[in-house]
Amino acid sequence: QCMSNFSFLEGASHPEELVLQAAVLGLKALAITDINSVSGLVRAHTAAKDHGVRLVIGTRLRLVDGPDVLIYPSDRAAYGRLTSLLTTGKRRAEKGACELYLSDLADTDFQCGAGQIACAVAPFAVTPVFTRRLHDLKTIFDRHVYLAATMLYRGNDARRLHTLSGIGAEVDMPLIAAGDVRYHTPTRRPLQDVMTCIREGVTVPAAGFRLAANAERHLKAPAEMARLFDALPGAVARTTEIVDACSFHLDELKYNYPVDPVPVGMTPQSALEQLAWEGAEERYPDGVPNKVRDQIAHELALIETLGFAPYFLTVHDIVRFARSRENLCQ
Repeated sequence: QCMSNFSFLEGASHPEELVLQAAVLGLKALAITDINSVSGLVRAHTAAKDHGVRLVIGTRLRLVDGPDVLIYPSDRAAYGRLTSLLTTGKRRAEKGACELYLSDLADTDFQCGAGQIACAVAPFAVTPVFTRRLHDLKTIFDRHVYLAATMLYRGNDARRLHTLSGIGAEVDMPLIAAGDVRYHTPTRRPLQDVMTCIREGVTVPAAGFRLAANAERHLKAPAEMARLFDALPGAVARTTEIVDACSFHLDELKYNYPVDPVPVGMTPQSALEQLAWEGAEERYPDGVPNKVRDQIAHELALIETLGFAPYFLTVHDIVRFARSRENLCQ
């Protein structure tokens, strides 16, 4: 549960700084979960490879009608569905915003093939409404959902953890230890305060309770997390369950050429081959020379091996091809 500065005016550290600090502290893995965004993951991914930290891909969905939910895609297909969900939410809202609902998480397109691990984020004030929303999330994600517990350092952490533990047992949602990290070291707390004031439209002296009560929202060493949650050791141990379940990493992504529509019953490769040979016959009405024919065949085979056929097909070519097929049928 870690925000970078790609959570605009909320996170106060670069993704690279968070990853480096995680390595210094001896953390096995780090999950970057920016608000309705995966924008900071590329920089985090590069830094994680440089410093030997396992990066868990994720995001923090800020729902209109429910609690914040951390989502960790466990494989490439799940990541694709998550980014499609984010695109849906951003298309509904003005630039820079994202509008998502609980019903979006239950949508068949998002749930197809599962692969999503969810973690509900408890608000400062735990209410009956929050508990009802947890029941909804449990219905959506079944056993692949946790309840995040964080330390607020406001004097009532033990009581709050006890309350959350009871709610988790009621809903059958295991508790998991989280940091709600906003910066990599406590020295960034002043910057985070200033960013909060910019977001809220107030000055620092007038910010009052809008500012965090302390500078504890920084990354902590494994031993410190174990000490903080010594009453709930299972909550710390479960963090590795998510790490082990999430095998997806950004190295699996590669550019895929957009595929324009092709005539029914054809693939981009077969359509390209037909267009190429038609073009060759137009260019050489008296017959395609053997040397040219061999070169075309060689290049078409290479294109097929590399999967580049969509790159060479344009909408104009497809329209011309479809019209020629129609004329032949007539």
